[in-house]
Amino acid sequence: MTPVGILAGISLLLAIYCAVDPFKHSAISEFPDFKAFKVEITPWSEIPAEKDTENLLQKSEIKFLNQVQGPESMAFDTMSRGPYTGVADGRIIFWDGHKWTDFAYTSANRSSLCDPKPSIMNYLKNEHICGRPLGLRFDKRTGDLYIADAYFGLMKVGPEGGLAATLATEAEGVQLGFTNDLDIDDEGNVYFTDSSTKYQRRNFLQLVFSGENSGRVLKYNPRTKEATVLVRNLQFPNGLSLSKDGSFFVFCEGSVGRLRKYWLKGEKAGTSEVMAVLPGFPDNVRTSEDGDFWVAVHCRRTIYSHLSALYPKVRMFLLKLPISAKLHYLMQIGGRPHAVVVKYSPDGKLIKILEDRQGKVVKVVSEVEEKDGKLWIGSVLMPFVAVFKLD
Repeated sequence: MTPVGILAGISLLLAIYCAVDPFKHSAISEFPDFKAFKVEITPWSEIPAEKDTENLLQKSEIKFLNQVQGPESMAFDTMSRGPYTGVADGRIIFWDGHKWTDFAYTSANRSSLCDPKPSIMNYLKNEHICGRPLGLRFDKRTGDLYIADAYFGLMKVGPEGGLAATLATEAEGVQLGFTNDLDIDDEGNVYFTDSSTKYQRRNFLQLVFSGENSGRVLKYNPRTKEATVLVRNLQFPNGLSLSKDGSFFVFCEGSVGRLRKYWLKGEKAGTSEVMAVLPGFPDNVRTSEDGDFWVAVHCRRTIYSHLSALYPKVRMFLLKLPISAKLHYLMQIGGRPHAVVVKYSPDGKLIKILEDRQGKVVKVVSEVEEKDGKLWIGSVLMPFVAVFKLD
């Protein structure tokens, strides 16, 4: 047989293997209805190439190592106490200046399944039971803490803490599938994201691999006690933050890698527009003390992830190979976890970029909260909080 024939035979066998997946070793073997969609991303030449040549995030201080598992969001209360953060076992905990104490929780069915464990991944299979609080925000008027729990929806707990009350679990007849982040305006309206109605947070890798567009941005009206959809058909919407003057909010388009602005006031009210193209996959966004926006970027976009987004048939073929989801994830992020933090002006101008490209100190950043000249940096996957002192 000629070399060409041998290659053709191998290709045929590989195609048959991928179509059948006989040993169920692929990253999507447990998802029989999985589909891969094209991601309408920005051309490669237009993705920001600016870098932090000094890797300034390596100067961060690592705090609370192995005391907090997966501190996704950082929040300070109306008296500037904290931080408060949601952790992987479903609790919201509070730093009182000396130690971490339990403050609130989102699940009424907590049991030994939710006891602290040494690894983030140990919690995934029970997240739907224990809860997974993600975005946190205090209402400055009331002191109430609003919570985006990935499984139990939009929730609220009073200043005294305890079991959070459910505010919304659906919008316009469609259940919330992956409640992710939120912010509150001066009238008590809550704007929040639902990253997917098809994939739960414990299957976030499959959501990333799919590129499906069931994500939504929503508004909860405290007077009508109803949630309505503001923007739909989004590919992994994530962080959300109101502007300093309340005239708009920005939200992250995770799969696409953009900041989008949604106008609440003025001639453009009710419309949205692209505010900035990001260098990678964003998580949360937070408004800075001077009215700019800090964006936590989970990882830079690689040429592999870029081409994979553009060609869903190729992505589907690769996902059916006997390669674990973890390895596919590492290929998406360029081989190793790292950290990128960017700051944008309200008109979308890049102001600052901070990095740890080797992931030596900081990695897998999920949120950046600015307070008193410091950045409090959370991570949904790491067992610590990083603190970076601004100049």
